[in-house]
Amino acid sequence: MKLPGQDRYAPSAIVSRPDYAWPNGSKLAVLIFTNIEHHAFRTGLGSDSAVPGSPQTQRNYAWRDYGNRVGIWNILSTLDALGLPAAHNCNSTALDLMPEIGRALVARGDEFIGHGRTNAERQDGLWEEDERRLIRESRDGIAAHAGTAPRGWLGPWLAQGPATLDLLKEEGFDYVMDWPADDQPFWMSTRAGPILSIPYSIELNDSPAMVFRQHSGRQFADMVVDQFDEMLEQSRERPLVCSLVLHTFVVGQPFRLRPLRAALNHILGHRDQLWITRPAELAAHVRSLPRGIVPGSELLPG
Repeated sequence: MKLPGQDRYAPSAIVSRPDYAWPNGSKLAVLIFTNIEHHAFRTGLGSDSAVPGSPQTQRNYAWRDYGNRVGIWNILSTLDALGLPAAHNCNSTALDLMPEIGRALVARGDEFIGHGRTNAERQDGLWEEDERRLIRESRDGIAAHAGTAPRGWLGPWLAQGPATLDLLKEEGFDYVMDWPADDQPFWMSTRAGPILSIPYSIELNDSPAMVFRQHSGRQFADMVVDQFDEMLEQSRERPLVCSLVLHTFVVGQPFRLRPLRAALNHILGHRDQLWITRPAELAAHVRSLPRGIVPGSELLPG
């Protein structure tokens, strides 16, 4: 039986790969992401706090806008107090409408990641020319706030079309996070050369957990601790990446901050065994490793 497949990366069992370590000698890298988003008013796409798939109204628009007005500041205050770096998946429109956010991220030295123009749209289903325009407008819009173009990409709704990886590579992106296939980075092929896939969890992610599966903030914090503890134990055998994904309008709500803060403090109790970093730094380290170490590295030139 012949089923549709993909030709971007080859099969690879994690137990059969070469061993390596992160720059400080640790075997577990930790990445913290926020999603900074903007949505159209009463139209387009957008999640709902109560009923998935609800029509777009002033209520769910305002609930999501809370993330930019309040939630991101709650999260940044928490990260500041704990001394944690982060990376931020940014809709360029959100930064245009609330430039204070961009200035705060620059002041922290955090990383900006391309996340489309707005989460009111998806990029799959577009003509290639229109998708390239979306990518360019998002990249250039973020660069206007960050001072430099983003090197990483997460599509709105993690959506990709047939040519997305090719377009991203051609427009200067080094890594993507839309392919949650692994707990290690791996190289993927494009018509312009290889692009890196960095682990980005759709499980340890507050939006599907708390908005769609209706878990509580405390249940989500338990998930964070369980995922981290298990991955720390597994990392004795192989290098891993533990990613934590936060949406400003979800975990930025005050009652959810307390269990999240406790989970982050639990992680920090093992800080001497970790590399807590940002994805561009992780990508640079992966790029420095010899060919044959990271899956797909045979695609690299030289």
